[in-house]
Amino acid sequence: MSSETSTVRELLAALVGFDTTSAKSNLALIAFVEDHLKRHGIASTRIPSPDGTKADLFASIGPEGRGKSGIGLSGHSDCVPVEGQRWTSDPFTLTLRDGKLYGRGTCDMKGFLACVLASVPLFKARALKEPVHILISYDEEVGCTGVRPLIARLGHDLPQPRAIIVGEPTSMKVIDAHKRIDSYRTRVTGREAHSSMPELGVNAIAAAASLVGELERLGADIAAKQNDPRFEPPFSTVSVGTINGGTAPNIVPKTCEFQWQVRSLPSAPPAEVPRDLAAFAKTALLPRMRQVTQEAAVDTETQGSVPAFVAAPASEAVALALQLTSAAATHAVSYTTEAGLFEQAGCPSVICGPGDIAQAHAADEYVSVAQLDACMAFLEGLAGTLSA
Repeated sequence: MSSETSTVRELLAALVGFDTTSAKSNLALIAFVEDHLKRHGIASTRIPSPDGTKADLFASIGPEGRGKSGIGLSGHSDCVPVEGQRWTSDPFTLTLRDGKLYGRGTCDMKGFLACVLASVPLFKARALKEPVHILISYDEEVGCTGVRPLIARLGHDLPQPRAIIVGEPTSMKVIDAHKRIDSYRTRVTGREAHSSMPELGVNAIAAAASLVGELERLGADIAAKQNDPRFEPPFSTVSVGTINGGTAPNIVPKTCEFQWQVRSLPSAPPAEVPRDLAAFAKTALLPRMRQVTQEAAVDTETQGSVPAFVAAPASEAVALALQLTSAAATHAVSYTTEAGLFEQAGCPSVICGPGDIAQAHAADEYVSVAQLDACMAFLEGLAGTLSA
């Protein structure tokens, strides 16, 4: 095993050891990264969250550039929960089995961050002609919200990279497009009554069930109409993630709410599904519900949106990733990343990182040692390109 791989593993073990589930603080991890950079003579800038419990981090290695300059290496520090999952080892202790490194976040995406941190001495040792920028965000897993304050400072008090590599798990394939995501909460208000006399009430759970069924129908309709073979599946998808309602089995429930998402093709109109759901509620549900009570209502609110990502034609970020991977083609994915936000902010972006998305968010999440080695080779190639 190479000494570089050993360093990557040590750094990954440290990063995994920080429980940075999105509901918790990431400040201990940020402090660890700051100390690592400081030991190599690199200053960094924290961008705190509004409540001060989390932070982004930005650092640059190499010469100061003017205008857009340098390559950004971007990754998020947060991870998804482990509650309810059956792990065969401690999710916050890095465990090696059969060439695979297990732990929460190993794949998504602390493996990439470990490779970037392990490459700091390499970047420092090269006579870089333009800088390498390190960007670490929080709250990517809950709507890509944490990176936005950092992006707002690029080109102002922080340097703006001329290209950004987002190291999400792609098995080191070059990704130049992904879907959009819109998240919603629908709340149904009915009327309580004794369950022996249900005609005196309006059952909010029953109405919510009808709405969920309509979302299923709308999703099937979209699947029949859309087809973009670059994506898997090749159409926009609709899914319900949570539902909650009622008080007791013998009470007609007054309220019920459910959370749902639309993951749209970049070319699809994002407002179509909530519009059609509202029309269904207005014509098929509310007239009957309001015969019992005028308080009956169906309200849908947007909880968050992350834009689709489509790299610009002749993107220098995509061209660079193709060069560094020696790949002949690019790919598209259905999951969402921060790349669309960077692209919107004028930073050409590409997605390329170690690990397989199939392992992300699952119990016994892992990244293979071979994938980390491939990422280290990619970053070594970047160092060579920037110092050539």
